[in-house]
Amino acid sequence: MAFELPALPYAHSALAAKGMCQETLELHHGKHHQAYVTALNGFVDKMAELKGKSLEEIVRLSHGKPEMAGAFNNAGQHWNHTLFWPGMSPKGGGIPGALEKKINGDFGSVAAFKDAFKAAAVAQFGSGWAWLVLGANGKLAVARTPNGSNPLATGEGKALLGCDVWEHSYYLDFRNRRPDYVQNWLDKLANYEFAEAALKAA
Repeated sequence: MAFELPALPYAHSALAAKGMCQETLELHHGKHHQAYVTALNGFVDKMAELKGKSLEEIVRLSHGKPEMAGAFNNAGQHWNHTLFWPGMSPKGGGIPGALEKKINGDFGSVAAFKDAFKAAAVAQFGSGWAWLVLGANGKLAVARTPNGSNPLATGEGKALLGCDVWEHSYYLDFRNRRPDYVQNWLDKLANYEFAEAALKAA
């Protein structure tokens, strides 16, 4: 069965007051994410070893294999964005109690977590992602990955939140000011309730 573009969990205009305008969402979701899904389906049609596999299986199978780089890039970006959309909310920014306690315990404070996350996001050269992950040691950590890679592929832990730092994610709203975009994302857009639910399910 072909992979499909997931519907947004909110209207295209729902994040505008939080710093992500309707045009950004329309282009990012409807054009960029759709292009990854379309391309991934094309690779599945052409590559017998991908047929019948789940998205997670394709990401793991194709990671690190030059001959499968196209499949990995598009599968990774489909997986990343499927986490990205519910990882934001029109009511984002507030950190619920259990997650806040865990962040304070593992990072020292919410401010220290945000500083570490922002540093990772800004330091990612070119396109990529910053992540809040739950490591195999049971502790929260920050990671960054280039292009379409992700913690599922690298084994860095279970991704709880991912922030897209490809320019199409922020250029209409913040131009070249990636640090401002990331700070706004952490303070106003991030759906920490979604992250807490993923943490509890881990």
